Amino acid sequence: MKILVTGGAGFIGSNLADELAKKHEVVIVDDLSTGRAANVENLGMELVQGSITDMALLKENFRGVDYVFHQAALPSVQRSVDDPVLANEVNVCGTLNVLVAARDADVKKVIYASSSSVYGDTPTLPKREDMKPDPRSPYAVAKLTGEYYCRVFNEIYGLKTVALRYFNVYGPRQDPSSDYAAVIPKFVNRIMAGKGPIIYGDGGQTRDFTFVRDVVQANVRAMESNATGVFNVAAGQRISVNDLAGMIMEIIGNHVDCVHEESRTGDVRDSLGDISRAHAGFGYAPRYGMVEGLSETIRWFGVRG
Repeated sequence: MKILVTGGAGFIGSNLADELAKKHEVVIVDDLSTGRAANVENLGMELVQGSITDMALLKENFRGVDYVFHQAALPSVQRSVDDPVLANEVNVCGTLNVLVAARDADVKKVIYASSSSVYGDTPTLPKREDMKPDPRSPYAVAKLTGEYYCRVFNEIYGLKTVALRYFNVYGPRQDPSSDYAAVIPKFVNRIMAGKGPIIYGDGGQTRDFTFVRDVVQANVRAMESNATGVFNVAAGQRISVNDLAGMIMEIIGNHVDCVHEESRTGDVRDSLGDISRAHAGFGYAPRYGMVEGLSETIRWFGVRG
């Protein structure tokens, strides 16, 4: 089959494209604003450099495509707080463009990368898909809006859509250098350099960290199934940020003091995903525990776990 991955040169997108390319023809659309061409070079995939805000480019490249994995986005809660207009342009208008282009090209299904941030800071755990969303940042609002567009395109135009709510994805190819980098690559980078990891708040906040290969598995299973709708993609377990830092130090073998700073606007206190719907819908079951996933991630950073 011919499969197109928006944002396919990015962290999650490139891991997904690698897996898909084992059996299918893969085309990547990425403006390389956060993705890297090096993530997908020499893998036999076509890389089209362009933005999802460019409707003409999408329509041209969606011709003959069977499935679309929509991974492209302007990531980071903090980045959306800093520039909500740009976050809306890329994450809302860009997603609408993808859906229109997919509809017009008779794509069989669009698998959309959503986010656990749509749940907000409600105290009920674990988070279930039938809970009322409570987005607390422009990023979360944009991701939820994308979900609503997916549902409407399914209902009105018959375009099959799946929205996968990712919970704190980590793994190889995640960029630690950006100001908006996720916590795990930042921790690994600083601990490897003998510096204390920076923790925002008291470190007691918890997250459901999900290894990228489990996310790839969920995407592929969602494509191959008849499932439509919204599904959590998580590990189904949570760990505090303080314990995470300690675990990374233990694997690297370098113990340093943590540096605590003020909490950040838009961050939620606790996160844990109920994955029973994804398991029932398309057989998703996480295969990687935290130690195994972290060890593989750290090895990618050049240190033997």
